[in-house]
Amino acid sequence: MEPDWAQAALSDPDTRFLVSRGTTQLVQREPDTRIAFLDAAHTLLAGVEPSQLVLLGWFHGQRCVLLELAPDSQVSVPGASFEELRSVVGELAEDQAQLLIYARALVVWRSRHRHCGACGAPTVPRSAGHVLACTRCGTEFFPRIDPAVIVLVSDARRALLGRQRSWAPGRYSALAGFVEAGESLEDAVAREVAEETGVQVTRMRYFASQAWPFPASLMLGFHAHAREAPVQLDGELEDARWFDLEQLRGAEEALLPPPYTIARRLIDAWVQEQTAAAPGQK
Repeated sequence: MEPDWAQAALSDPDTRFLVSRGTTQLVQREPDTRIAFLDAAHTLLAGVEPSQLVLLGWFHGQRCVLLELAPDSQVSVPGASFEELRSVVGELAEDQAQLLIYARALVVWRSRHRHCGACGAPTVPRSAGHVLACTRCGTEFFPRIDPAVIVLVSDARRALLGRQRSWAPGRYSALAGFVEAGESLEDAVAREVAEETGVQVTRMRYFASQAWPFPASLMLGFHAHAREAPVQLDGELEDARWFDLEQLRGAEEALLPPPYTIARRLIDAWVQEQTAAAPGQK
């Protein structure tokens, strides 16, 4: 990446700037929820330092750059507001949601590597903001993700869901947990299910993945089979229980995780599979 990339971006009237303040992003709510892109002529861009900018790539054919403001910045943009991603991600178009997920992940990573983990000296951005280099020993730091597994366990007739105390009342979801050092994804699935519920998984299959920047995870989804057994909670979950197909097929939105989550996709896919396997059941 050329060293003057930031100046080139600021000089290009077609560049679109996505603005973050801490872990919040600048969005517009009316007439619909969307990213509040700014152009280089906006007053908010006056006097910015190259270290505040991160090249995100090209979005719909236009150069897209992240402008990172300090969490305590007192700025406002008419018609827009700074919002946490969780509160808006389900309302955004999929491509804009993915762009904000990408930007938030970089913001969190940069905030956690302002100093070198080897010698403690300050770091400075390189490679258009995608590398942080130590100013003393030269150690380079790259964006990292934490792998986590999320699994819908079923015995073909029922599915096992759990809930955390912090969730909205009545909401249940697939079981999830971080992959530990030296552990395969399959081992992590079996361990998490056994630890949280006491249920023993007998087989599993990969489903899909989803970036989850809260703060910096990659969710790896699985369907798993287990014999129905009494749930034994270990204290991590507030509750876990088996749900019949009919309970999930006709469930209200308050029961299930939001539609944009991989947890919801796991549940919906299982419901569709079981319904197709028994088409006579309505």
